[in-house]
Amino acid sequence: MFRHALLKLMIPAAVLLGTHSASAENRLALVIGQSAYRSVPALPNPANDAKAVTQLLTDSGFEVSTASDLSQGQMREVVSEFAGKVAAKGADTVALVFYAGHGLQIDGENFLVPIDIDPKREADIPIQAVRLNDILNTLTSVPSKMRILMLDACRNNPFPDLKTAGSGLALVDAKVGAPGTFLSFSTSPGAVAEDGSGSNSPYTNALLAAGKEQNIPIEETFKRVRLAVNKVTEGRQTPWDSSSLTEDFRFSASIAGPKPAAAPKRTVAEWTRDLKGRPVEAANELIVADGTDEAYEAFAGLFPQTALGRLARDWLVRHRRMVAWNNAVLINTASGYRSFLARFPDSDLSATARKLEERLRNRPDFTSPVVAGAGAVPQNVALAAPMCPCNIQPPQQPQKLKVNVPVKRFEPEPPKRVDRKPPRRREADDDVVVVRRPPPREVYEPPPPPPVSIGIGIGLGGFGGSRGGNYGDHGGRGRY
Repeated sequence: MFRHALLKLMIPAAVLLGTHSASAENRLALVIGQSAYRSVPALPNPANDAKAVTQLLTDSGFEVSTASDLSQGQMREVVSEFAGKVAAKGADTVALVFYAGHGLQIDGENFLVPIDIDPKREADIPIQAVRLNDILNTLTSVPSKMRILMLDACRNNPFPDLKTAGSGLALVDAKVGAPGTFLSFSTSPGAVAEDGSGSNSPYTNALLAAGKEQNIPIEETFKRVRLAVNKVTEGRQTPWDSSSLTEDFRFSASIAGPKPAAAPKRTVAEWTRDLKGRPVEAANELIVADGTDEAYEAFAGLFPQTALGRLARDWLVRHRRMVAWNNAVLINTASGYRSFLARFPDSDLSATARKLEERLRNRPDFTSPVVAGAGAVPQNVALAAPMCPCNIQPPQQPQKLKVNVPVKRFEPEPPKRVDRKPPRRREADDDVVVVRRPPPREVYEPPPPPPVSIGIGIGLGGFGGSRGGNYGDHGGRGRY
């Protein structure tokens, strides 16, 4: 009985200790909700989304900083202060940012929209908004274990004067940035997210449910978010994520360790074989959870006449267009934008592509044949895209070859030895003067002083003593 009672007490204690060890990890979060826009209609849900996500992250062991209805300057200041907190915590910190509000893409760059923005043209956005890439660069500038960015920001463009702004947000690939980054968007690249009819957006609702699931990796968490949002919007909206994580992360009951290995990628033929014969709803769940072009292409081919099949085809075409667009932005040459226009002449990005092509038309094209050939993106290949064009380095000018020419350094010649010779002596012999050089003088150097010894002599007077010394010299050189 005693052992049984002790076991009952030990099991809950072990669970509590496991939860405590998870929360002991350094976790910092910044939550931003933008609702009270001044020049466009307010968004009711972002404020609610931010409040709900703050509670979710607090329960998951995060130390959360919240901010709402920020101007451009305030947004930059809040992000900078958050980066300072991450730096103070140390390199073993998980840094998470959640943003709800408006977002835009202009010329291939993604921007988060402050509440005080009032643009009249596309050129106003980079001046008045905040680049998403600036936030990413700020987070990666300080040492941290990993960075997680969740954006519920792909709503309709609220600014009617921005005629050439692309739909939704541009594709962002975490693999081209710093390792240890996870990006989640409320919908797929180039698509528009719904604000929802309830108090929270469909994306936030799904995140609140999936984030509370115990002991599942972050990739599985957002796979469930994709499925839930796709289902509630009847296929109109599908969240999208990109990861370069090298370690495992879980919102609840986190277990430290290496990231689980990814499943091998399947071909269109393999997906067609796996989906064939399944109900359309079940097959749709499989491809949404996988999220690859191959899965969507197989599904669209098997169910072309269904509503979900048509939505899958739209997703596939849009995703390939966004990959090709980001590839053109990566190349950033007139020929790259012409290649995009040749494939997609009538898309929502065509006006921007023509503008950028004209802007770069007179610039020399230094693109190598290998990179230029990438403009024609294969139908079933997804290329890595840059985080944003501000990260793209312009083609470098050809450098002049440097020839290593040996430089002769001036080294003074060593001084020549001059023998000093004694003056010449002239001897006159009648009318002939003979100049003779005397032989070199010998310099007498006395030998070193001898050791002291005593000579004893026998003689008369001092002279005899002297001779005695001489005799002594024969024995020990007592006298010099």
